[in-house]
Amino acid sequence: MKKCLATVFLALSLAGCSTLDSINPFASSGPKMAVLQPINASAQARVVWRESVGKTDVYAFVPAVSGSTVYAASKDGNLIRVDDGKLVWKVNAGQPLSGGVGADEKMVVVGSPKGDLLAFASADGQPLWKAKATSEILSPPALGEGIVVVRSGDNRLAAYDALDGKRKWFYQRPTPALSLRVTASPVIAGKYVFAGFPGGKLIAVSTTNGAALWEGTVALPKGSSELDRVADITSAPVISGRTICAVAFQGRVACFDLGNGNLVWARDMSSAVGLAIDARYLYVTDDKGSVHALDMASGASIWKQDKLFLRRVTAPVPLRGLIAVADVQGVVHFLSRDDGSFVARLTTDGSPVIAPLQTLGNLLLVQTSNGGVYAIETQ
Repeated sequence: MKKCLATVFLALSLAGCSTLDSINPFASSGPKMAVLQPINASAQARVVWRESVGKTDVYAFVPAVSGSTVYAASKDGNLIRVDDGKLVWKVNAGQPLSGGVGADEKMVVVGSPKGDLLAFASADGQPLWKAKATSEILSPPALGEGIVVVRSGDNRLAAYDALDGKRKWFYQRPTPALSLRVTASPVIAGKYVFAGFPGGKLIAVSTTNGAALWEGTVALPKGSSELDRVADITSAPVISGRTICAVAFQGRVACFDLGNGNLVWARDMSSAVGLAIDARYLYVTDDKGSVHALDMASGASIWKQDKLFLRRVTAPVPLRGLIAVADVQGVVHFLSRDDGSFVARLTTDGSPVIAPLQTLGNLLLVQTSNGGVYAIETQ
């Protein structure tokens, strides 16, 4: 069963998991994926530049942004740097990769299925150091406060010195017998490292030594079977001011006080792909592909866009007054922030967009499963 759940949320293949047929757009029976209908576009979306890095296979390779520079990786070990649409360098890590990209102005860090953590110089792609995690690395490393924090596939956090790769601390907690594979990066914010865990827990640990500072309950496992009781946080939490919010699969979306973990509000909602936040609203993509806007103060519904049913929609991204999501056919949708209506649409290379979307200044950054890296502008 654990293998089946891993396949669902990593390879995006639900065959064999009959309990989850209701969210499988390609199931032989049951609901089908929504067919896209024409829209009355009030904005235009265009590709500003495009680069190719290589196929991602089943992995969620998230490109990293540092200033105007983009770093992207592929399953076969390719790693590229792109500045303002120009390819600056391309190297190969010498082994398959699986864990997205973490980067700052000095280094680029990627992970492998064997648990190797590889650091390269941002300037020219030259290798800097190599470290070892306890299992496969599926999520982008997080860089900040002089450390590189990595979440391994066995739901453990480890911090490595950014200068030489020596491990500084290690954090783990008990996990249920059944859990989902997580591709979300930890989040570093000041003295805290935040990460969601199986069982619906949002954890804050110290950047200094990895000690747990507080624990928030996003969701409580419930149900008669192990599958029913899966309530894992599989996406990165989001922060606005003194509030941090997270969402759990088969659970809730919940917001907490950043400093002490006190619950601000929570409401039932299931998501395996995640959420986003801006100055006005909290945005969530649920497991059926609906995109929700919620009031930041109370969690009350503002609007819901449900015309992307079972299209395996990514987490939302706010951009220039619009909300962007992408789907299983490589289509990028732009929604109005005011009411969730479609305002623009753009098709990439037709392959699924598995990785979370990123922003590059005023541009949207998309990496497809076929390896296309797109910078998209809306007007």
